[in-house]
Amino acid sequence: MLRINVPERPQWKTLAKELGFHFHTIDGEPYWKENAYYQFTLEQVEQEIEAPTEALHEMCMELVDKVCHSNALMQRLAIPEHMWDIIHHSWRTGQPPLYGRMDFAYSGNGPAKLLELNYDTPTSLYEAGFFQWVWLEQAIEQGILPRHADQYNSIQERLLNAMAHLGDRLENRTLYFSCVKGSDEERATVSYLQDIALQAGLQAPFIYIEDIGVAQGVEHFVDLDDQPITALFKLYPWEEMAVEEFGEAVTQLNTHWFEPPWKAVLSNKGILPLLWEEFEGHPNLLPAFFEKDIHSPLDPGWVRKPFFSREGSNISLVTPTGQQESVGGPYTDSPWIRQAYHPLPRFGDKHALIGSWVVGDRACGMGIREDVGRITKDTSCFIPHAIL
Repeated sequence: MLRINVPERPQWKTLAKELGFHFHTIDGEPYWKENAYYQFTLEQVEQEIEAPTEALHEMCMELVDKVCHSNALMQRLAIPEHMWDIIHHSWRTGQPPLYGRMDFAYSGNGPAKLLELNYDTPTSLYEAGFFQWVWLEQAIEQGILPRHADQYNSIQERLLNAMAHLGDRLENRTLYFSCVKGSDEERATVSYLQDIALQAGLQAPFIYIEDIGVAQGVEHFVDLDDQPITALFKLYPWEEMAVEEFGEAVTQLNTHWFEPPWKAVLSNKGILPLLWEEFEGHPNLLPAFFEKDIHSPLDPGWVRKPFFSREGSNISLVTPTGQQESVGGPYTDSPWIRQAYHPLPRFGDKHALIGSWVVGDRACGMGIREDVGRITKDTSCFIPHAIL
């Protein structure tokens, strides 16, 4: 794994604007960077990223099945009891997933280590699935990359196939798309998925989460025109829905959800200790424990994470040499886990994190984020990659 400095494409910001990539710069700081790219060999990608991703995904599915048949495990994950039946039902009836992302520490030497799962509301999809592919094609055309350069990226193709299959299960081939108001990144992610759904022959109306309603005598949630929402993709966390008034209606109405309710099991960082308990010693896993089960002080070399957290918030760590780092945030009222510290590869002052994408049940691409800190945050930069 190498970080290679290259010139930027001329006028790439104009192109980004034309293509709807409005958050390439956030609060005046670059989010997308293309003055460098990360380089891999085909063997590294196939054997050390793609294959472990699919193996870990299968392990996760085994664990979801176990959790969905155990109220005790649901309780260990702090999933509200009123959600247990809908989670179990969604799993038992085979409600399909759409996509997810695993985050890895990987340097090119030694096995990739799973840091966490983003299996409910993962973002950075547009830039991974689309914009970095545009970068690859144009970088080859402009001589920035050699003509034989490639990229580990069939994300958009897999999403298109998945949407086409979903259409056969949806009433009137209609899938609503939703996110909260006020987030350019989330709106862009949902717009990207809407566009793919349209290409797959679906009807894909949009509604903000805040505008979804309930109508007397209607067995589904409804839109602003009181039309039933029979199926909905929501870029909104299950754990937040579960504790809101909105969440109570989820268990009573028949709207079909993407991601399905069983994804609440995998969007919870408590899944990491359960994976370690079930598959202890697996080369792609790090030791992880429920904090309440730890009864003696830990030596330095651990990361503390809340069950429910997004984009690095409320994570703290201590390296084996005693260096400390933390990120604040609002996620202070859930249980915590401790995970063994494993360093991200460092290039100059940049730490790089690999996000490995799964669509349906297949690994299909990756995106790389980098930050001067050891904890990847919402402001961490996205850097393209290539296979050479």
